[in-house]
Amino acid sequence: MTSGTTRYFADHAWLGPLGEGDGLARDVLIEVTGDRFTAVRPDAVRPPDAVQLAGLTLPGLANAHSHAFHRALRGRTHRGGGTFWTWREDMYALAERLTPDSYLALARATYAEMALAGISCVGEFHYLHHAPGGHRYADPNAMTDALVTAAAEAGIRITLLDTCYLTGGPDRPLAGPQLRFGDGDADSWAARAAAYRTPDHARLGAAIHSVRAVPADQLGTVADWAREREAPLHVHLSEQRAENEACLAAHGCTPTELLDRRGALGPRTTAVHATHLTEADIARLGSSRTSVCLTPTTERDLADGIGPAPELARAGSPLTLGSDSNAVIDLLEEARALELDERLRSETRGHWAAADLLAAATAAGHASLGWPDAGRIAPGALADLTTLSLDSVRLAGWQPRTLLESAVFAAASADVSDVVVGGRIIVAEGRHRLLGDVAGELHRAITGPART
Repeated sequence: MTSGTTRYFADHAWLGPLGEGDGLARDVLIEVTGDRFTAVRPDAVRPPDAVQLAGLTLPGLANAHSHAFHRALRGRTHRGGGTFWTWREDMYALAERLTPDSYLALARATYAEMALAGISCVGEFHYLHHAPGGHRYADPNAMTDALVTAAAEAGIRITLLDTCYLTGGPDRPLAGPQLRFGDGDADSWAARAAAYRTPDHARLGAAIHSVRAVPADQLGTVADWAREREAPLHVHLSEQRAENEACLAAHGCTPTELLDRRGALGPRTTAVHATHLTEADIARLGSSRTSVCLTPTTERDLADGIGPAPELARAGSPLTLGSDSNAVIDLLEEARALELDERLRSETRGHWAAADLLAAATAAGHASLGWPDAGRIAPGALADLTTLSLDSVRLAGWQPRTLLESAVFAAASADVSDVVVGGRIIVAEGRHRLLGDVAGELHRAITGPART
C-alpha cells in the first residue's frame, strides 16, 4: 500500500458501467490516494486496515440545481394554496433580508444537510448578488464568496452558477427585491463574474435565469462567456406556461428556439425543468446534446407540471437531478420520482432502469456541473463515496438480486451512513464530522439571522 493511501472495504458497491450486469459488485476493496481513487477490486478479502463501509456504496451524488436560501421556506408556503407566482413573492421577501453573513450560515447548514443526504457536489444557481436596492457590496462578489465558503465548511464541492438576471420580464425593469439580482447589463454581469477566483473545491459556471430575465440581445453575451471558458451554462427553461406565452408574444418563438438562435444550447448547457415543451423544442435540446435537469419534488411542490423526460432522453439529452427549492433534500427521492411521475403521466411502468436513474444522480449530474471526473467509482476518478445502510425499516427484506432497485425505489436520505468527498470522510455513521449538529445549525440559521 502506497504511503498516504486509505483503503475502504464495501460490502456492496455500484460500479456502474465497470461492473457486470447492473454494475453491482460485492466485497469491493477501494484504494484512495489524495483525492482520487487509485484501485477498485471486487471480490476481495478485507485487509485489517481497511475502513468498513457496511451496506451499499454508491458514487457521491450530484445535486445539479439548488437555490440554497430557499431552504428557509420549507413548510412555510402551503397554507392557502396559491400558485408558483404567489410562492415567488414569499421567496422575494426572504431574499430581501439576507446578508453575506446570514447567507453563509444558512447555506453552510443547507449544504451540510446535503452532505448528510449523500451529496458530494452541488450546482448553486446563484442570483442574489447585491445589497438591498441593488447597491454593490464593497466586494461585489461577497454573496458569491459566502456560498463558496459555505460549501467548503460543509465539506462538499460546489459549482457556482453565477446567474445573469436583468429584467422582470420582456421590457419590464427589475423592481423591489429583484434589484438585488441585477448587474445592469450582461457585460457588467460578465465583468463581475469573471473577477471571482474559485478555490480548489469550487468551479465557476454561468446561468441565464430565464428568457424573461435576460433580454434576447444579451443572451449571447452570457453564452459566449461560458463558451470561452469551457464552463457550464445553466438556464431555467419553460417552467411555467406563462413564460412560454410571454416569449411567443415578445419574440414570436418558444424559449427553447430563442436560446438556440442565440447560441445558448449545446453539450455544456443544462436546461432546468424543461416542463412545457413542443416537439420541436425537444428535438432542438436533444440534437444539441443539451442536458436537462429535472427537480421533481420542487416541480410537484410548485405545481409546475410533469415534463417530457422520456422524450428528451430518447432525443439525446442527458438527464440530471436537483433539489432546486430544497423543500426536500433527497436525491434518491428525486431519482425515483423521475420514474414515478412519468408513470402518473403515461399510466405505464418501467421507463428507466434503477441504474439509469442512479447515473442521472451521479455521473451525468457531475458532468453537467463541470466535474466529468466525478460520479463513478473507478481509478482516476475523484474519490467520492456514499454508503447506504441496509438495516433500516425501509430496506428490511432486501435481496441481492434486486438491491439496486431497493436502493432507488425504497431508500431515503436517512439511510445514508457514510460519505467521503475527495478522499475525506465528511459523514461517519450518520453524523456530520465538521458541523456536528446540523439540525441545530439549520434552526439557528432559519429562525435567527435569515429573518432579520
